[in-house]
Amino acid sequence: MLDKNSPLPIYYQLEEEIRRSIQSGEFKPGDLLPSEREYSERYEISRMTVRQAITKLATEGLIVRQKGRGTFIAEKAIEQPLKGITSFTEEILSRNMTPTSSIIHFKEVEVNEPIREKLKLDEGSIVYEIYRVRLADGNPIAVELTYTPKTIVGNLSAEEFNQQSFYDYVEKKLNLKISYGEQEIESVLANEMEIEHLNLEQGNPILLVHRLTMLIDGTPFEYCRTSYRADKYKYRIQLER
Repeated sequence: MLDKNSPLPIYYQLEEEIRRSIQSGEFKPGDLLPSEREYSERYEISRMTVRQAITKLATEGLIVRQKGRGTFIAEKAIEQPLKGITSFTEEILSRNMTPTSSIIHFKEVEVNEPIREKLKLDEGSIVYEIYRVRLADGNPIAVELTYTPKTIVGNLSAEEFNQQSFYDYVEKKLNLKISYGEQEIESVLANEMEIEHLNLEQGNPILLVHRLTMLIDGTPFEYCRTSYRADKYKYRIQLER
């Protein structure tokens, strides 16, 4: 119950009550949270106060808002240790989940300057530009924009690219050896494309990952910009002293 005589703000009390309900198992992952109006009427508080509590919990990734459907208790996030280099397909399979992808566009384009510099290509070089949604057990986890040089991967179709791990294709079909990657991670607000394809709301955060991947001889063969749902994905780092 909320104590209106307490020095603690009402929105904070409601936030803690919902948090306890999640931690105790009263609310389970995937459950629909009562609406702002229901909380407002139950405790005789303003919807603005309820919204403050809900927004804070959404920011922490404990709940997730879905346009036109309501607010749900977040599923347990996929945890990825920050060591070694793996593909999305390998990550999801290692968790006994089924990875799938939905291609938004797949085309050959003349490389622009920022990507040309990253991939160390000549002006006018052709790259594949591939934008796709990555799913785990049918749930959208990330949207991924990939650039890879045609001079390295040759003639590639959308079907061939999407039917297996790209890293498997590079190593097993092209017989190239992947050596290492350079990766940057930042937290940003979702843009319109990410909101649409990841079922997010305006103002929701994402984990934005930039990865440049190299072959054994140091040649960059892939630049990838991946936007992960912040409530579905997290990174773990082991630090040693």
